[in-house]
Amino acid sequence: MLGPRQVGKSTLLSALGPDLSLNLADPRTFRDYAAHPERLRRELDAVPPTVKTVFLDEVQRVPALLDVVQVCIDDRPDRFRFLLSGSSARKLRRGQANLLPGRVHVHHLHPLLAAELGRDFDLDRVLAHGTLPGIYSEDDPATRAADLRSYTDTYLREEIQAEALVRNIGGFARLLDLMAVASGRILNVQVLCRDAGLGYETTRRYVEVLEDTLVMFRVPAWSGFRGSSRASLVRHAKLFFFDLGVRNALLRRPLDAPFADERGVLLEHLVGCELYRRLGTLWPEAALYHYRTRHGAEVDFVLEVGREVWGIEVKAGRRVSRRMLSGLSSLAGRCDRVARRIVVFLGERPQRLDGVEVLPLEDFLQQLPA
Repeated sequence: MLGPRQVGKSTLLSALGPDLSLNLADPRTFRDYAAHPERLRRELDAVPPTVKTVFLDEVQRVPALLDVVQVCIDDRPDRFRFLLSGSSARKLRRGQANLLPGRVHVHHLHPLLAAELGRDFDLDRVLAHGTLPGIYSEDDPATRAADLRSYTDTYLREEIQAEALVRNIGGFARLLDLMAVASGRILNVQVLCRDAGLGYETTRRYVEVLEDTLVMFRVPAWSGFRGSSRASLVRHAKLFFFDLGVRNALLRRPLDAPFADERGVLLEHLVGCELYRRLGTLWPEAALYHYRTRHGAEVDFVLEVGREVWGIEVKAGRRVSRRMLSGLSSLAGRCDRVARRIVVFLGERPQRLDGVEVLPLEDFLQQLPA
């Protein structure tokens, strides 16, 4: 199970009742197994038959333990069931870890969905503080804000910085702030280089670190048709922070309520997170993209669901006019697989405008798999 810090991986896997648990985030446990990973095999050989489920928490800290897991599975495939959690795919790859091909089911855990919050879903609270479980469940807004700032300072600015093997600390700090500003927008590495005062390869590597540590996710440009029309499309991806509260805390925004002039950006970000978090386990047949032409026509999200294509625009107002539909018209004109054109807005009741579904945010979210 992979996911950013504090999304509930340990809590969820612990609830499955493992018979033996090792928390590799604990400094002493980490030191013991990092120095002697073969110790795990000796310990498992000695446990009684009642010990069947083994939980290795933050396994990316000691990638060599995955070799031990493989040996145990290969030698006695019916003896143990392993639960593994991690918050960094980069450490696993960089450590040349055995990723157990064909032997492991990979799941991703994200911050909470609106459907999981149910009646506790509060739009302003989500836009300001995000949906990390421990932070959202805190009743006191000042404590929530303090927890978010602590998360960004101790985890993003220190641990991710160490993960990146950063030498230019000031440059990385500037880049992190710039990435937060650009979250939800088209990624232009050249502009980031210039503004952060970093070289291209350094910037590209830092961006890669933020993705590998699951702090950001990429929404690629859509080009789901053939022919010369592809040349007129913007091909750069959009990059999003995994949680709105973390994004806001990085930018040192007042966290009592979202800025009015950022409401549109934040709402688009929220919808993007809701769609992305469903990919894979909840919605295996879906793939997420964005659409923009060099002439300025754009659609916030393009969702491929099997053979169908959905175009999704997000508007923070309570009214939708025909002039807001030009991007959806451009998309439909290029692709005959567009089955749904949707505008998500903050009005109270669904509408239909020139064949476009105009859906209140809650109505749209209720139509997604949960």
